[in-house]
Amino acid sequence: MRDPRMALVGLAAWAGALAGTLLTVGWAVLVLAAALVGGAALARRRPGTRALVAALLSVLVAVGVVAVLRAAVVRDGPVADLAAERAVVDLEGTVVSDPRPVQGAFEEQVVVRLDVERVVGRGRAWRLSAPVVVLGGTDWAAVPLGARVSTSGRLAPSDSRGGDEVAALLVGADAVATLEGPDVWWRGAAGVRASLRAAVEHRPAAQRVLVPALVVGDDAGLDPGVAEDFRTAGLTHLTAVSGTNLTLVVGFVLLLARWVGVRGRWLVVVGALGIVGFVLLARTEPSVVRAAAMGAVGLLGLGRNGRQRGFRALGVAVTALLLVSPGLATTVGFALSVLATAGILVLAPTWRDALRRWLPRWVAEAVAVPAAAQLACTPLVAAVSGQVSLVAVVANLLVAPVVGPATVLGLVAGLVGLVWPGLATVIGTLAAWCVAWIVLVARRGADLPTAAVAWGTGPLALVVLVLACAALALLAPRVLRSRALGPVAVGVVVLVALVRLPTPGWPPPGWVLVACDVGQGDALVLRTGPGAAVVVDAGPDAAAVDRCLTDLGVEQVPLVVLTHFHADHVDGLAGVLEGRRVDRVEVTSVPDPPGGVQHVQEVAAEHGVAVSTVAHGATSRVGEATLQVLWPPVPAPPVPSGASAANDASVVLLVEVRGVRMLLTGDLEPTGQAVLAAALPGLRADVLKLPHHGSAHQDEAFLESLAARLVLVSVGQDNTYGHPSPQVVSDLERTGARVLRTDLSGDLAVVVDPDGALGTLTHDPLGPASTAEPGGAGDR
Repeated sequence: MRDPRMALVGLAAWAGALAGTLLTVGWAVLVLAAALVGGAALARRRPGTRALVAALLSVLVAVGVVAVLRAAVVRDGPVADLAAERAVVDLEGTVVSDPRPVQGAFEEQVVVRLDVERVVGRGRAWRLSAPVVVLGGTDWAAVPLGARVSTSGRLAPSDSRGGDEVAALLVGADAVATLEGPDVWWRGAAGVRASLRAAVEHRPAAQRVLVPALVVGDDAGLDPGVAEDFRTAGLTHLTAVSGTNLTLVVGFVLLLARWVGVRGRWLVVVGALGIVGFVLLARTEPSVVRAAAMGAVGLLGLGRNGRQRGFRALGVAVTALLLVSPGLATTVGFALSVLATAGILVLAPTWRDALRRWLPRWVAEAVAVPAAAQLACTPLVAAVSGQVSLVAVVANLLVAPVVGPATVLGLVAGLVGLVWPGLATVIGTLAAWCVAWIVLVARRGADLPTAAVAWGTGPLALVVLVLACAALALLAPRVLRSRALGPVAVGVVVLVALVRLPTPGWPPPGWVLVACDVGQGDALVLRTGPGAAVVVDAGPDAAAVDRCLTDLGVEQVPLVVLTHFHADHVDGLAGVLEGRRVDRVEVTSVPDPPGGVQHVQEVAAEHGVAVSTVAHGATSRVGEATLQVLWPPVPAPPVPSGASAANDASVVLLVEVRGVRMLLTGDLEPTGQAVLAAALPGLRADVLKLPHHGSAHQDEAFLESLAARLVLVSVGQDNTYGHPSPQVVSDLERTGARVLRTDLSGDLAVVVDPDGALGTLTHDPLGPASTAEPGGAGDR
């Protein structure tokens, strides 16, 4: 029987870390003191538990104190104080993350993380250790990991939390000077990573990104559509640093060591060196340290008396990790790692033994391990994503035979490439072939009708899911042990994944327009007939727009209009084109930004769909819909300094379906709105798609002159832009318009009943059904 004491110690450490990280210093001290008093009272009443209670309290208080001190440095230290004042400072520190390029408002910038050792500002200097995220110029892209640097800029407060918590942001840090280069360990790790990337550079984009991701979690440049496929199919853990990565890499090193004759305690030394090398290779970030610890627990679980040793090691690992980095306690990644490891240690052996009654051992183990890990993580995954994956176990089973070879071959390619690049390319090609199979499984799995089932994120829904998972964990061995019931249970799961479950009440009868809930972006669907629709913009996420169109039963798309080329309007195009008959794509006449233009051209070419430019003033009839292009004019008007050329080139459509006039405005800026208002002074619309997700930059006179009864806002939940502007929403509501938002209500449908009355219905894609908005918009 497993000893639960170390698990309790781990939970005590977690509780202490949460108290110290999330609470203020005063409340944290009060909670820890209350725990001490309560523990002492319990020990007095139950003398036999004194040793255990003492251990639990010691760990709780120790981790809590570390968390309080760490939080004080990050939240209340000199760097945080200077950030609150927006002070200009000089910094010295060590680069602790790889530079990542991001597209700024006007130019490309680089994000990098510094462990600051010295800060000078407001006439004072401090020596300390505080994490700061730098948003600087392109010079940062050449700064190697581990280098000591000096820079200057303006500090700003950071709203990050948890294991990735930082004391402040440093903006405007365009210049950087290297004080000291990285040591030999960092240079060696960087060389292996560069060699690995070079070995697969000749392969297709997804393969050349995913091979390094499998080996060391380096997923820079991964296509968002591929990432979404992996998420839906339950394979995301393969694209990030996880305990699986370490288990495969260090396990391979141990096999080599045994092959050359290493035995006994020297194997432990080799394993420890392998773990250290993996951490250096994958970077010493909190997520990597967490993965290393969980991987070490997994290695113990594979050894002799593995179940008991692994279970004890899990408690030790949790405690040690939280003592080093208490902020991990609030991160989803840490919780998922612990739950997955616990599920494998607790549930997998019993399930494997049950399956062995009618399956070979290797098949039983291959099914039991991912199934146990998935079940243990399901409630938390549902709480975060609002989905329960039904294909995760099957997908993991299908890719299991190639994950190990791909990881090991990738590592070997990186090492060999240091001395023989040609041979490394051959080995990298073999690893890429393995990854190609993983990509295919992820894509096909995500395309299944019920690859993931929407699940609510409210307390009741999550409690029900937890109870269901607990019941399944208890009943599964009995069902799987039966030669009759076991195959039937597996078949039911497969059948549910292959057959789409109906969504009651959706699509609603009489719908003419749906604003899809695609996050921070636009995707609008205009009904043109049974199973057919015009799509205006495709949002940032291929899976989200595909889900919306599938829920509406759209199989034919005579026309796709992309209002402009920003990622939040075009990156999801593949989700519209995949699996549907699409006749043509029309775009704005201003090809900006170039990256968006290239993306649209590549996706359209891949699906054999023609791309053309909209004609200003053109009117066309597509099924039940009449579309007129109001904007942009030819030639496009000059854009004032500081304005967005791409936004002001947005295609503006006036659409009529079943007598309902709808104005779809893309991200048109106030300048363009004013020109359009002057050109069409009598323009009116029943429904307005609010420009630019409800940005505060609007021509309010133009918006109010439209006299729209319904205003739809396509916007992402908890977005960092402050969209939609409360003032804009309030001004529109004062005119009598009803303002509906996708971040609050999900998919928004404009409907017309048989009597011609205009109304709305909403559909939460993560909820069970659609609901009517009371009052609608009244009669037209």
